[in-house]
Amino acid sequence: MSERVSVRVLLLFGDQAEVTTPHRDHTDPERVPAERLVAETGIPREKLAGAKLVAIVGDDGELKGFERP
Repeated sequence: MSERVSVRVLLLFGDQAEVTTPHRDHTDPERVPAERLVAETGIPREKLAGAKLVAIVGDDGELKGFERP
């Protein structure tokens, strides 16, 4: 079963965005390709840091379907 979660983009590190969720905090953020977030949300790369989003946690535990809340 899929679960929708709140996601916050902490920072960009190279071509990756570090994001937190209720299951992964700032001490263990998940890395997601920044360009994927840009494509899925329409938020420009330079404005991603600090963005609040929602995503779906798939059955495999991977975040997908990022969108603005």
